Amino acid sequence: MKPLLVVDHPKRWPITIPGADIVSSYQYLSDPQFAQGRGRKVFNLCRSFKYQALGYYVSLLAEARGHRPLPSIAAIQDLKLAPVIKLVSHELDELIQSNLKRIKSEAFELSVYFGHNLASGHDRLALAIFNAFPAPLLRAKFENDGRWRLVSVRIIGVSEIPESHRPFLIQQAENYLKRVPRKGKEAPAYKYDLAILYDPNDPMPCSDMAALKKFIAAGESIGIRSELIEKDSYGRIAEFDALFIRETTGVNHHTYRIARRAQSEGMVVIDDPQSILRCTNKVYLAETMARHRVATPRTLILSRDTALEGVRSLGFPCVLKLPDSAFSAGVKRIDTEHGIEAQLDEMFENTDMLIAQEYVPTDFDWRIGVLGGKPLFACRYGMAPDHWQIVKRDEGTVQTGGAETMFIEDAPEEVVKLAVRAANLMGDGLYGVDLKVVRGKPVVIEVNDNPNIDSEVEDAALGDELYNRIMQHFFWKLEAR
Repeated sequence: MKPLLVVDHPKRWPITIPGADIVSSYQYLSDPQFAQGRGRKVFNLCRSFKYQALGYYVSLLAEARGHRPLPSIAAIQDLKLAPVIKLVSHELDELIQSNLKRIKSEAFELSVYFGHNLASGHDRLALAIFNAFPAPLLRAKFENDGRWRLVSVRIIGVSEIPESHRPFLIQQAENYLKRVPRKGKEAPAYKYDLAILYDPNDPMPCSDMAALKKFIAAGESIGIRSELIEKDSYGRIAEFDALFIRETTGVNHHTYRIARRAQSEGMVVIDDPQSILRCTNKVYLAETMARHRVATPRTLILSRDTALEGVRSLGFPCVLKLPDSAFSAGVKRIDTEHGIEAQLDEMFENTDMLIAQEYVPTDFDWRIGVLGGKPLFACRYGMAPDHWQIVKRDEGTVQTGGAETMFIEDAPEEVVKLAVRAANLMGDGLYGVDLKVVRGKPVVIEVNDNPNIDSEVEDAALGDELYNRIMQHFFWKLEAR
């Protein structure tokens, strides 16, 4: 089904964009034939997006129909919020300063057509603006009071585009539409499109390239076309039906913003924003495990005022964690009281809260993968050489211990049951629950929202079936929408 271009008056629309059907906003809103075609791409090029204007209703109804409008309602709302503009200006500050440093005036306007600007020198900045506010036609305004800053971004109508820019606009629209997956007779009959977000430069990725290729192959076998995307593809999210994040997540991070955007587009998302919020916050994890009486090592939440007393009450050795620590980073073992105040001061430099936990030494950690409330894989991660954690970081080097993967049926039943119970408190996505067995009883250390799935490690027992089960989970979720 061709993408739709929705405009105010097709007869007055001055340009032709091949590969798309054009329809008036009134037709789109009133003709029942446009209620069909769930997942259809709708490029909303109306002139006004004010509340209750036709442009606003086109995006609103498109989302309700299960179409994929550009801009989405979330993007329209973001454009109206000064704090969002200010936040984007802050996040893009380095790019803005470098891109506009040769401009001597006090103000500058940048036109963005499907993520691009006529001047190639401004293309990176144009794409960044488009990624933050995905809409076909934008104009961003910058002011310089000693330092450039973004002060406004608005959607523009085609009448505001100079005649000399229109061939470029048509070319960019064609290029953008070509990226829309085609489902013609010669193409494989994929029912859904999945974006896999990854970072090719991550030294410790959640999945190696071999595993990512297996995810893609597993998806294709059941009608899911998968594409690897990076953070710069934020503005393309609406092209897909689902998002699979294979990057280390964080709340103050593009992974969370992309997950939120995808969820607002009605996509199936792993990691979903709620799972990121819950799992990356060790304060929430600690209080949730305690409230539901899930066994954990003795755990305390410390403020600056209570830290010393709390650590002493746990005894030594004990473990201190930053609230958003991950991959063993931001975690310290405190062996004695000697120097404890200096160590607490160091850890409190960038946080107002810490997690303190009883130290429970074991030869290995259990990692139970849980998907949709059911156990998926079981691993035993050994400690890094001469270290107390499974990952050892030292002067820029990283060492890990060995891993042994087994079928779920071969892992201790009480370990698996406790892992599933803990994961279900976070959501119904994909989780990796870390546990230790202490004095014969399992205890939960933490729940991860983006567990490692690497070739020849986590898939060592199930093989390709591991990837099939995850892709099948996406398929069922997509079918249930």
